[in-house]
Amino acid sequence: MHPWQLSGIDHQPFETLFESSDDALAARGIVRRRAGDSGGYPCRVSLTDAPAGAELLLLPYTHLATHSPYRASGPIFVQRGATRCVLPAGVVPAYVQRRLISVRAYDSADFMLSGLVCQGTEVATHLDRLFADTTVAFVQLHNAGHGCFSCQVNRVGPPRQ
Repeated sequence: MHPWQLSGIDHQPFETLFESSDDALAARGIVRRRAGDSGGYPCRVSLTDAPAGAELLLLPYTHLATHSPYRASGPIFVQRGATRCVLPAGVVPAYVQRRLISVRAYDSADFMLSGLVCQGTEVATHLDRLFADTTVAFVQLHNAGHGCFSCQVNRVGPPRQ
């Protein structure tokens, strides 16, 4: 069994935002978008690329809300009606596999232990290796090209001894 599991972010904080006017969204640094035909609109809640025509919000998101030098935020897409996806252990979604991915491992104090860039098809192999280290508490994936947060990877079960 793989000792890790990918999960999308909680959808609930975003649900009411879709009912806001574009002006109200803009006042909060949020932009409404429609997914195009060529892809490139990965929803961080559903862990899928939004289909053409889907309504999305592009907004700032703090993906590492820590009191350390690694505190971090960046832009994300959230698709209207998406609900939080938590994948089975060892599954890497297609939207990750299609991209160049930055893989960042952190300890329980939210300090980065390692970082690398790989093809999305190689992510599972790297996650297996990283989570073999018991000091790795979680991993964050980022789309390397744009640097955007993709998703969180958490340890499943107790750390290996």
